[in-house]
Amino acid sequence: MKKLLLSVALVAGLGAAVNAQDNPIKIGVKAGVAFPNVSISDAGEDVKTKTNASFYFGGTVDVSISKMFSVQPGLTLIGKGTKIDESENLSTTLSNMYLELPVNLLANFPVGSGKVFVGAGPYYSMALSGKYKFTGAGETVKEDVKFGSDGDFKRGDFGLNFLGGYQLSNGFNVHAGYGIGLSNISSDSDGKIKNKLFSIGVGFSF
Repeated sequence: MKKLLLSVALVAGLGAAVNAQDNPIKIGVKAGVAFPNVSISDAGEDVKTKTNASFYFGGTVDVSISKMFSVQPGLTLIGKGTKIDESENLSTTLSNMYLELPVNLLANFPVGSGKVFVGAGPYYSMALSGKYKFTGAGETVKEDVKFGSDGDFKRGDFGLNFLGGYQLSNGFNVHAGYGIGLSNISSDSDGKIKNKLFSIGVGFSF
């Protein structure tokens, strides 16, 4: 948690520099729809999962390091999880909310009145809360997800993001991304669960 707070302070400090001088640093905001899922490896058991639609919103600080490349740290509130149909009448939905810190390297290519951008980089996220929803026999039951060594999931998650999009000269952009979790978020030593997520959204760079 301390590392995450320090990273947040760093992002905020970079953003404050924009108001102090004319430099190649731009603040951005973004929001969109997320389609998260998980990969499960549990002692040979075949578990079929589905996406559990969610949302994300956050901010970015784009730091130009050349005419073509920029480094873009950010901070995003994003929903992750999955849906499992255990039978025709029973399903389990997992919805976890994360605070995510991505740091991406972007390549920018002038196209028309704007630019195409593609990039990739690591992310670290911390689970803030989570909910289970069990549906079956005409009833729905909700429970809080427990995190930590004595819970169901670890709070921390580490992985890689890939993204691309198009930004107009006025700063408006459309973008899509894919995130792959590299760390096992399951607290159970016998199983492995990793996040994965596709997203699409819009943003604006000031």
